[in-house]
Amino acid sequence: MQLELAQIPIEDSGTATNLRRVLDTIAHRAPGTELIVFPEATLSGFPTRHNIGEIAESIDGPSLTTVRRAAREAGVAVAVGLAERDGSRFFNTTVLVDERGDIALRYRKTHLWASDVGVFETGDRYEVCSFKGMTVGMLICYDIEFPETARAVASLGADLLIVTNGNMDPFGPVHRRAIVARAMENQMFAALVNRTGSGDGDLTFPGESALIDPFGDVVCDAGAGEKVLRATLDPARLEGAREHYRYLHDTRIALDLATVEGERGARARVIRAP
Repeated sequence: MQLELAQIPIEDSGTATNLRRVLDTIAHRAPGTELIVFPEATLSGFPTRHNIGEIAESIDGPSLTTVRRAAREAGVAVAVGLAERDGSRFFNTTVLVDERGDIALRYRKTHLWASDVGVFETGDRYEVCSFKGMTVGMLICYDIEFPETARAVASLGADLLIVTNGNMDPFGPVHRRAIVARAMENQMFAALVNRTGSGDGDLTFPGESALIDPFGDVVCDAGAGEKVLRATLDPARLEGAREHYRYLHDTRIALDLATVEGERGARARVIRAP
């Protein structure tokens, strides 16, 4: 599978600017690219509790609808984030839009960073879908600091974990280390895409996007600065990592999550209410 990791600047509460960047990245994709992964909250940037009501859009809102149209016309899938409005509730959400422009997967961030609290509500489930012959799941930023999140996705049979990221200095190295561990301990690919540039409140974002293989080896690393990094995902690495042992099979500690079967083979692990 051919991926592009779009390590781009994001303007907080700057939907129009962010949408233009996404559409430009799609338009300038390399030949053969099948999936473009963008950073956390791609379309909205990080809103505040004061303007979330103005910034957030529903899944069928104008910004995501425009991205879906562009994906369909280009014949390329995209993983893109937004501040999602669901009635009177708001979520930090990433969606996987397939090459037909359909929403194949939606994930709502389950672990809120300090600046998310009071702005978003927490999601309650981990889900996977089939894409290009692989099983794909998603996480967002702070989620990957908790091993159980990636394990929940892996327990649904994931081959590829997509992590949309908005991690700032001085914490950049935390996620760069964590993504290697999450890939290796679950024997799956992990694509981490962080934003770069600056944000509100004098924040700086270091990039460090990367594709990690199921052995925990770095396939490619974007380093710092704005760039779109091409990456090749080789399914044979999955077979090699899982040939002699499977952590998911050998573990003796079970996750206390409910399993839900959906339509068309969709599966989810749901966090039980306390």
